[in-house]
Amino acid sequence: MKTSLMPNSHPTQSIKFSWLFKMAWRDSRKNRARLLLFISSIVLGIAALVAVYSFKDNLQRDIDAQAKELTGADLVLDSRKGVSKAMQKMLDTLGDERSQEKTFASMIYFQKGGGSRLVQMKALQGNYPYYGTIETIPLAAAKNFQSGRNALVDQTLMLQYNAKVGDSVKVGDLNFKILGTLIKAPGQTGIGSSIAPTVYIPLQLLDKTNLIKTGSRINNKFYFRYDNPAGIDAWVKKQDARLEKEGFDADTVASRKEQTGRSFKDVNRFLALSGFIALLLGCVGVGSAIHVYIQEKLSAIATLRCLGLKARHAFLIYLIQVFFIGLIASVLGAILGTGIQFLLPLVLKDFLPVEITMQVSWMAVGQGILLGLIISILFALPSLLSVRKISPLNAIRASFEKTGGRRDPLTWLVYMLMAAFITGFTHLQMKTWIQTFAFTLSIAIAFVLLIVLSKLLMFLVRKLLPNSSGYLWRQGFANLYRPNNQTLMLTVSIGLSTAFICTLFFVQGILMSRVTLSSGANQPNMVMFDIQNTQKEGLDSLTKAFKLPLMNQVPVITMRIEEINGKKASADTNNRRAYRNEIRATYQDTLTAAEKITSGKWTGKIKPNETVYISLDQRYAQSINVGLNDKILFNVQGMMIPTVVGSLREVNWSRMQTNFRVVFPAGVLEEAPQFHVLMTRVPSGEVSARFQGEVVQKFPNVSVIDLDLVLKLLDELLGKIGFVIQFMAGFSMVTGWIVLISSVLTSKNQRIKESILLRTMGASRKQILAINAIEYFFLGAFAAGAGLILAVGGSWALAKFIFDAAFIPPFLPTLLLFGSIVLLVVITGVLSTRSILNQPPLKILRTEG
Repeated sequence: MKTSLMPNSHPTQSIKFSWLFKMAWRDSRKNRARLLLFISSIVLGIAALVAVYSFKDNLQRDIDAQAKELTGADLVLDSRKGVSKAMQKMLDTLGDERSQEKTFASMIYFQKGGGSRLVQMKALQGNYPYYGTIETIPLAAAKNFQSGRNALVDQTLMLQYNAKVGDSVKVGDLNFKILGTLIKAPGQTGIGSSIAPTVYIPLQLLDKTNLIKTGSRINNKFYFRYDNPAGIDAWVKKQDARLEKEGFDADTVASRKEQTGRSFKDVNRFLALSGFIALLLGCVGVGSAIHVYIQEKLSAIATLRCLGLKARHAFLIYLIQVFFIGLIASVLGAILGTGIQFLLPLVLKDFLPVEITMQVSWMAVGQGILLGLIISILFALPSLLSVRKISPLNAIRASFEKTGGRRDPLTWLVYMLMAAFITGFTHLQMKTWIQTFAFTLSIAIAFVLLIVLSKLLMFLVRKLLPNSSGYLWRQGFANLYRPNNQTLMLTVSIGLSTAFICTLFFVQGILMSRVTLSSGANQPNMVMFDIQNTQKEGLDSLTKAFKLPLMNQVPVITMRIEEINGKKASADTNNRRAYRNEIRATYQDTLTAAEKITSGKWTGKIKPNETVYISLDQRYAQSINVGLNDKILFNVQGMMIPTVVGSLREVNWSRMQTNFRVVFPAGVLEEAPQFHVLMTRVPSGEVSARFQGEVVQKFPNVSVIDLDLVLKLLDELLGKIGFVIQFMAGFSMVTGWIVLISSVLTSKNQRIKESILLRTMGASRKQILAINAIEYFFLGAFAAGAGLILAVGGSWALAKFIFDAAFIPPFLPTLLLFGSIVLLVVITGVLSTRSILNQPPLKILRTEG
């Protein structure tokens, strides 16, 4: 007689992994579309990161390949100081071939059209560049312009003033023939040429232009080519102290490669963080969707447990599903990102100094797929772990046996791994741990606040909704806190995406408001500088002749710091920056409207032989490690003037007037070599063009800045930067929308049951649509409102503590953004219900059952 198994005993044979894969495949047959939609939340995040990583790899490869063309020489030495005899003797011994360039700001005047413009003037001598070319139309112009009185004029200027090759431009006292249109020079970017268009002239003719006057800021550059450049970096390192003492910077192919790569590393960090935020939004969608999915599978899992399946095997079945769906989503994201990377050079073309050749970066693709798998599994694990707690009793009576209880230690471990993953990934993009923790903490605070707000919404709706409300309103609000509601997930996902997009929009507005300098009717919109003492009265008369106001006239004196508290640069090794750069200072007897004393006592005027008490901008004083009563010895073009720091000032640098880091009292610098700055307001573009033309004709060394033109250029620059930001923010917007659709469809089964019950009880199609519209309207409004509150708070903090600016959110754009998000939520929610309402209840029950 055979012994039978006891009814409550289970088979002891081991289960093969192949059977688990088969069960995972069979169980997913009915839900593959839903599972793909769940994990599709991360597709755009993976795509963004793969695109950024691929772009970074390709950019670094091209920077390495084109580093010589960026520098144009093996060694570049540049200085804003004059060149001493000893230094010149050393320069004459360097390189097997050498060139020299003097760069400065100057006005040019187009003889044919009468237009004038402030440009970056480059006076060149020699065969520079030795690597790469100065691109011109015609091609020969770059090589031939030094042979006569010729100029190369930037193409933006040629187009702006309708100039043609062969026309004449006036530079100082000389007229130059435009020999060619300048397309690109070594290291020049598209945005750089639009902000500071370049004009090349021969260096041997510079003195004849009479442009170099007292106070002129000249940047001297020396280019060297070596037959054997192997020892250049070692020579620069050896001569570092001497070069710094003489005020020279050295640039080699290796240092330029490192510098360019480092500057674009910051851009890549921003782009990667933007993509990571989209990925985090997707993670919210994955976690919530898998949670609801597992809740719907409770009875199926419990039935398998009754048949003898162990808890760990049930867990593995659904882990296998998540793994393969995550793998599919990651591969799709990697393919999409590889395609998107070809768009990034178009988006960033104005900021790139090199020509980029895009190709597939398999390392970036591998990183994206691995990241997608980690994200999919990590954020699904809290729900998957609950599978191990499902009892066979759930198959008989789900309400009797609950899966909840004490928090599983493994679940806490998973949450810790999530936090560690987010922190670690963020640190890879950030420079320091402080920035890492600041970013991670801000994301965590946003998550916590949105979770608290969603809980608050459910509590308030449950407690405050009056019983006298109409049935449709009561039912719509009840959906916000019913079982399997999506209030928490939608509030977090929509709120985070709204906060991110709005913050970017607000910050762009803050930046633009800071540079809107001449918007006031009484604010100056034109600045003239490099005015010599002998030209001051004549320029004043010309300004008055055009009936323009003399709004701000100040003297400017060029000087250097010689000693701080008795220490020279050689002794004060930790503060060399203070001694290196030239200082533009002024003298005045009263404070201006943009200045406020923060510490010390203001001294406006002194008598001969009295102690000279100067006032420093507080941020400048901090940067050079100087405080009240410290002694500073200034070298004012050969004359040593001892001073004492008498006061520190807070300076509003955004105010449209001349501001200075160092201010002397009256009675000290009146006889020192100086130039003047004059500000005025021009009523129209026509008057501005005529006035600038007269200034250039009569005072060719005087430079004129048209602030209206500067504002247009800054607006264009911020527009291009804004486009880059919006391009990356678009990933978060679309991801948020996918999470929204996913969450709506996730609760479809629950809605089917509710709708069938309501329709069986006599509810009309119109009433059910109204109930869903009410639910999604308030859900969208609350989530978008919470995101806007976070965005306004974050933007205010950035404006106050980072940009030092006032912040008032723009009402109409904010309202439109809020309305569009709410409308999108309502439309998506209502459309998801229509498929249920278009069929009879019995047919739906048969299909779902």
